[in-house]
This record gives sequence, C-alpha cells and structure tokens, in this order.
Amino acid sequence: MESLRDKYEVVIGLEVHAQLKTKSKIFAPDGTEFGKEPNSETSPITLGMPGVLPVLNKEVVNMGILTGLALNCEIPERCKFDRKQYFYPDLPKGYQISQYDEPICVNGHIDIKGKRIGITRAHLEEDAGKLVHAGAAGLAGSSYSLVDLNRAGTPLLEIVSEPDMRSAEEARMYMEELRNIVRYIGVCDGNLEEGSMRCDANISIMPKGSKVFGTRAEIKNVNSFSALQRAIEYEIDRQIEIVEEGGEVVQETRLWDDNARETKSMRGKEDAHDYRYFPEPDLMPLQISREWVQEIKDRMPELPEAKRQRYMGLGLSEYDASVIVEQMGLALFFDEVLKLGVTPKIAVNFIMGEIAAYLKEEHIEIADTKLTPENLAELISLIEKNTISNNIGKQIIIDMMKTGEKASSIVEERGLSQITDESAIKKIVQKVVEANPQQVEAYKGGKTQLLGFFVGQVMKETKGRANPKAVNDLLKEILG
Repeated sequence: MESLRDKYEVVIGLEVHAQLKTKSKIFAPDGTEFGKEPNSETSPITLGMPGVLPVLNKEVVNMGILTGLALNCEIPERCKFDRKQYFYPDLPKGYQISQYDEPICVNGHIDIKGKRIGITRAHLEEDAGKLVHAGAAGLAGSSYSLVDLNRAGTPLLEIVSEPDMRSAEEARMYMEELRNIVRYIGVCDGNLEEGSMRCDANISIMPKGSKVFGTRAEIKNVNSFSALQRAIEYEIDRQIEIVEEGGEVVQETRLWDDNARETKSMRGKEDAHDYRYFPEPDLMPLQISREWVQEIKDRMPELPEAKRQRYMGLGLSEYDASVIVEQMGLALFFDEVLKLGVTPKIAVNFIMGEIAAYLKEEHIEIADTKLTPENLAELISLIEKNTISNNIGKQIIIDMMKTGEKASSIVEERGLSQITDESAIKKIVQKVVEANPQQVEAYKGGKTQLLGFFVGQVMKETKGRANPKAVNDLLKEILG
C-alpha cells in the first residue's frame, strides 16, 4: 500500500466542535456541568416545549469572538442564526439552531511547523443530547436506547478548516494546536474523552498532480489524537484500494471503530440543501461593533506559539519549549517560577525531568501536587549557591511535591548541605582511591573513562553531598 500511496495526493479537512465553557447554555438558563444525573440539566427551552423562545447567551458570543481572533479570523460586523432541519431522537425541537451563511468568524488560519492551514469559518450552534444504548441483544448490539438531554443546548463553536492538510500526521498536529489554543484562551477544556472537543475528518484522494479533488468521506466518532491519525491512515488506504480496483468512492459519513481499527459506513452524507436552512425567526441578526471586538482583543492571553517562541528566546530547545507548552498546567507553573528570577534552564531541567516523570507516574497534574513556584525557586537558589548539589535537589523534589515542605527545611532536617570543605573532600577521595587499586592501575593505563566510577564512589561515600566540581578536580590531581 505504501508504494500505491506514492501515486495519490491526500486531501484532508477537519471540522472541530469545541464545547464552550459557559456556566449556562447558549439559549437557555440550564447548567452545563459534565457528569450530572441524566436529564437534570434541562428546562422547557432545552426540551423544545411549545411557546418557548431562545435568548442568546452573551458570554457565548464573547468566547466565539475571542476564539476567532486567536485563530486569525475576521469578525464580521453582522452574523445571524439559522434553523438546521433534521430529525434525531436526541434533538428535542426537531431542528438545531446554528449559523449557515453568516457565521461569527471567517477567513482565519493557524501555522503548523511553518505550514499555514486555512480556517474557512467558525460558527456558533447548540449541541444535541446524547443517546445511551443499553440492553442486551446478542451480537446485534443494544436492544434499546435512552436519551440524556443534559448536553442539548450546550454552546458549540464549530471550526471548519480549509482542505489544506496532506497527511494524517499534519491533521493530528493541527488538532493538537487547536486544542492548545482553545485551552490557553479559556474557552474550552479540550477534553476529547468527555466529548467537550470532537472532530470529524473529511478525507479524499486524487492522482498526484491533479487539481480536482476526489469524492470525500467524512469520518465521525474520533475521540483522541492517536485515533484521528489511525482513522485517516485507514481511510486513505480504503479509498486507494477502491480506486485501484476500478471502483468509485462514494460521498458518505463513516464511523471510526478504534477497537476494530476500521471505518464503517453510517449514512449517505447530507449536503446543505438537505438540511433546509432558513433564518431563525426567534433571534435577530447580531451586530458586532468594532469596539466590542477590540475590547475582547485587549484581554487576549499569550497564545501557545508566542509562548514557545518566548521560551526558546530564554535558551530552551524547540523540543523542551513544545513539550512544556503542550501541558498547559506545567507552562503556567513554569511562568510563575520564571517571575521569581530563577535560571530558566535549571528550572526546565527539573520540570521536564523529575517533576514530569512523577506526574506521569501518578497520572496527575502539577496543580494536584503541593509544590509551589516559590519552593521550586528556593530549591534552585540552594543549588546555585552550592548549598546543595543538583543530585540532592533531584532527591528531595519528590518529597516537596508530596508534602509542600520547603527545600531549606528538608535540607536542614536531613543534614543534606553540600560538603565544600576541600580538605574534607580530599580525605574521602584518597580513601576511595586507596580502596580501588585495580581501577587506579587501569585508569593510569589509559582507561580514563573510569573517572566516572571514582566520582560515583565518592558521591556514594558522601551520600551525594560532596561538591561535584571539587570531587572531579581532586580525583584528576590524585590519580595523575
């Protein structure tokens, strides 16, 4: 299949639904908290009862404008809402209020590894509810479904990319950066597992050099970055196989089954006319003044790419900067540490090393620990003053995360201050040299890499408290 791929160019566009972090729904006062008792976050508006009217939540509009600006979009002076007609059991009104031809954001882009991915539009709409399939019906699946309408009416911003991506990896990186952006600006928590960020991928193939896109298939039910990449890779191969065998790819919606690692046909893909859009009669078109846009622009926080560039300007590698930015909690913690005037490289070594490893092992965030920026800054200060060695710092940082205790207190309690008295270190070095005559002979015979062995023995004798530079200098002097 790899060789066949060389004959084709892949065209990918993503439609990403970001659930906005408002306390109430887009057109109703119901709450939006995830995980509540089924159907407890509902009202007559959410249930689509006769005679009810939608009232637009202003904070939803604020978040839509903020996201559009972060995605380099134009914010038109006017947008409007439309009715999108379709029936589904978890859509109580029988239609969805969305935006069709006049969305809140248009003509944007984000840059991924130097490549610009266009954003056609981003529009506001209400989410549908959720079907919970239950019962037992053998291999056929569930025997009945229950409807939970808590999610119905939750505000969504649908972000539609241009078909600018040419590989599954590019699509994954675009999605990851999009999540970074919405999280940093505080409009969405980006939790794919809980469904607060969902992605549909449109994929087609065409012969290399062609300017005419092939028929696309839309893939739904993608709930992780790795699943997105796997689903696209599978779909590319499926479409190539169909074309190579003389068949034609049909326009349809397919579901990704991550367990079976394949896409399955769900339904024929509807076009816009199938939804019979018309202007929502219960909502006036929205006028967005330039003053309103500027007010929101003025409160824009630092975006992920700007943060990466700032970190690299402090001497961090591109890799280190990218990894920290990817974990927003760590990045915000790192920023607080930097404000205290620490050496960035030492701080990042702890954050990328012992701290990140502990967080991964415990499956927690930095905010779940008791480590404060002030305590980490003090630890780094003790190392820079040669009060303790870097190795001692690495030993006590985990305790600091567990207990919240200050580094200076731990050092004092355990007697961990660094031995800097050269005469005291010299006695220990001589003792180690005398205890290892074979290694001394080998070292003098040219095996200079044994210096590390001697350093290790001295550090073991001093429980890591000896000044490493003094140890190295004295060993070279004594060993000759």
